[in-house]
This record gives sequence, C-alpha cells and structure tokens, in this order.
Amino acid sequence: MKSEREKMLSGESYDSRDSELLEMYHRARALNLAFNSCDTRDSASRDQLLRSLLGKIDPGVWIESPFYCDYGVNIEIGENTFVNTNCMFLDDNLIRIGKNGLIAPYVQIYTAVHPLKASDRIFQESGSTRYRTSTKPVMIGDNVWIGGNSVILPGVTIGNNVTIGAGSVVTKDIPDNTLALGNPCRVVKEL
Repeated sequence: MKSEREKMLSGESYDSRDSELLEMYHRARALNLAFNSCDTRDSASRDQLLRSLLGKIDPGVWIESPFYCDYGVNIEIGENTFVNTNCMFLDDNLIRIGKNGLIAPYVQIYTAVHPLKASDRIFQESGSTRYRTSTKPVMIGDNVWIGGNSVILPGVTIGNNVTIGAGSVVTKDIPDNTLALGNPCRVVKEL
C-alpha cells in the first residue's frame, strides 16, 4: 500500500493532513522561518539553511528572503539561478528550475490540484472537513526569466531560453526560445 507521500508524488489523490506530510511541512516551516530571519550578510548560514530545506541546490543559487515553500524537499534549482523576494513555491510535487534562471519578486509556482466541482473536492472524514488534492510537477528550463507576480500552474513545462512577462498566468507548456505573457500566458514571439 502506498504512503500518502508516495501518492502525492505520483499525482494520485492524497491526504495532505497525513502525519508524515505534516511533519515534513512543519520542518520546512521551521527552516523557512530561520532562513527568512537570517542576516543577509551571513551567507554561510543562509546557504546551510537552503541546503537543509531544498531537495537540490546547485552552486551560485541566490534566494532572497522572504521565501516560502510547502516541503522544500521537492524543489531542485540549477546553478546561478536567482530567486527574488516573496516567492512562493508550493512543492507538493517536483519543481525543477534549470540553471541561470531569473525568478522575479512574488512569483508563485503551484503543483497542487483540486477537483473543480465542490462535491468532488470537499468531503467529511472522522468528523472533519477534508479537501481532495492531487499534484502535477512543474519543470522550468535553463536561462528562463519569469517576470514579477507571475503564477505557474501545476503540470506546466517552460522550455529553455524563455521569458515570461510580468503578471502572467502560465496555464500551458511554453516552448523553447520564446517570449510569452498574459492571462492566460501565450507565446507572442520567438526569441
């Protein structure tokens, strides 16, 4: 029988209030709090906290605080990528960001999915209200710039050498070497 964590990572419906997942969540929150409170001059402590929090972090990665994530362990960031302030990565599944990325302030990356129909989404279990959740990974290629206040939705793949305009809501895959923007985000030109 699969654990709730295994179900979560395979995209099956899972219980986000499972004790193992809650422990991972609380661990990530403690590391987030420590990182977000760390003196910006203390690069050794900041790097150590990020290495403890994230699944994979290559050399030269810089993340501005505050930074927020659900679990951290499902986030992989390639070398020399810069993540600006107030980004939120809800990593209920894998979030992989390639090398040389620029992630502007307030970018949100989501991997969790809920059924659209309320009666499919909300249920009662042991006297408490629960919500059905499943997940899809998000993959972002190398040399990608994501403009401020953009939202990347579950299951999206963004190719290499892509620029996403500020304020975009990325609902579908974006091919290599393109400029894409808008809500919903769409390719407006090849680069």
